[in-house]
Amino acid sequence: MTSPENAHLAKIRLYPIKSLDPMEVSSARIAPSGALVGDREFALFDQQGKYINGKNNPLVHRLRTSYDLPNRLVTISVQGETVTLHLDHQRAELADWFSHFFRQPVEIRQNSEAGFPDDTESPASTIVSLATLETVQSWFPDLSLEQIRLRFRSNLEIAGVPAFWEDSLYGRAGVSVPFQIGAVTFCGTNPCQRCPVPVRDPFTGENYPHFVKIFTQQRQATLPQWVEASRFNHFYRLTVNTKVPPSEVGKTLSVGDAIHLNPPQIG
Repeated sequence: MTSPENAHLAKIRLYPIKSLDPMEVSSARIAPSGALVGDREFALFDQQGKYINGKNNPLVHRLRTSYDLPNRLVTISVQGETVTLHLDHQRAELADWFSHFFRQPVEIRQNSEAGFPDDTESPASTIVSLATLETVQSWFPDLSLEQIRLRFRSNLEIAGVPAFWEDSLYGRAGVSVPFQIGAVTFCGTNPCQRCPVPVRDPFTGENYPHFVKIFTQQRQATLPQWVEASRFNHFYRLTVNTKVPPSEVGKTLSVGDAIHLNPPQIG
């Protein structure tokens, strides 16, 4: 599989507080872990040290968040109430606000170097193509394209490639596929196994009837013949997890950056 000539980075999305709303940016730097600086930098935890996230607490979906990262501000809205707080200087007040909302003590933790990725083996950006999202949206005609984006929560969106082109960015287990976005080298590792979050409306938390069944049937039916089939013990997988070599730390990704595959594969 080759990279089409006009393949390019079309969107960059950060999720400053894990599980809450994204923010779209035009550029982002690579953090020491390989993640994007500011992505999943903060996370909410309960008294047992477990994440409070969309997987285990549907109340998360009712929260709307927006960010002013240069000034380190987050604005949270729910049911007509809006509050703006400083992510650093008002951390205690922010924790109190979340504790009141979730009706349990909430701790806010920060990791500015690695964030809080779901896949700690491949903690860099998740990648999907615009054509893939449009295809998935066609399986659920009553959902908008933006609804699909919000359900699958990818960092990087590629345009100028066919649907499921990103499935060329991984090989068999233990094999990484190198590719470049602008000046940054990535290594694709695996198709991302999905959790209950895509099933739910990102604004209400309401479950979409038979979402997983519809998705898995369609994903299997449309899986490209050239895909490494051994990575699909089931078909509830979408987007690609990645790693970034240490040499790339501090480099910048920008919307519009060209995308190229870099053979050979790395074992």
